[in-house]
Amino acid sequence: MCKALVLSAGGMFGAYQAGAWEALAGTFKPDIVVGASIGCLNGWAIAGGCDPAELSDRWLRLQNITGHGWRVPAERIHEWIRDLYDSYRPCVSYGVVLTDLFRMKPKLFTMPGITWEHLAASCAIVGVFPQMRIEGRYYTDGGLLQALPLWAACQMGATDIIAINVLPRLPGSFLQGAVRLFRRVAPKPPTVPEGCRIRLLQPKTGLGNIRESIQWSESNARKWIEAGREDASVLASTCGARTDH
Repeated sequence: MCKALVLSAGGMFGAYQAGAWEALAGTFKPDIVVGASIGCLNGWAIAGGCDPAELSDRWLRLQNITGHGWRVPAERIHEWIRDLYDSYRPCVSYGVVLTDLFRMKPKLFTMPGITWEHLAASCAIVGVFPQMRIEGRYYTDGGLLQALPLWAACQMGATDIIAINVLPRLPGSFLQGAVRLFRRVAPKPPTVPEGCRIRLLQPKTGLGNIRESIQWSESNARKWIEAGREDASVLASTCGARTDH
């Protein structure tokens, strides 16, 4: 059985994933980690052996990338991503999902060919964070067409997946409408094959509004980390020793 951890898009709601991983790390040892958008950053750290408490602490120290209004200066977000990229190297299989901007197709990238630009591209929200050009093509938010890339983990060989989805519902009617439009004109993402075991973890209620999903605050990060930790504790108790190598 090949175990995978799949982490969704969700902007600053990604703090919930860090809290959830604190609860899960002791009992679930993934062979594969896959992420889209903010999930790819949490996933990079987790695949690289980041201590769960350290990952949560990183979420509590993001004040230097906080911008004014809707936009975060590109140099700040890229500095944050480069620092995370340089701090870890995956010790398990790792995949990141990007969206080809003009073809409107999701694309999975795996090691060893992943650079910090791939992580930045997966987090590149149109109109908020800059798009990235990689190998002659422009890529954008890896969660644009599908927030939770279960298909990518299956392509990498996963048969037993724990998925943490912090975007079961999009915040804000404008964002919902815009994303629906993109998804309506785009080809359907790959499907998940039958027989793959999937355990889904997601917040009981929406984590916040659209502004809170983009603008960091320490109080929100603490609240979401704790919510993730609490929600995942039940799932962690069902994993037990049988999920360890």
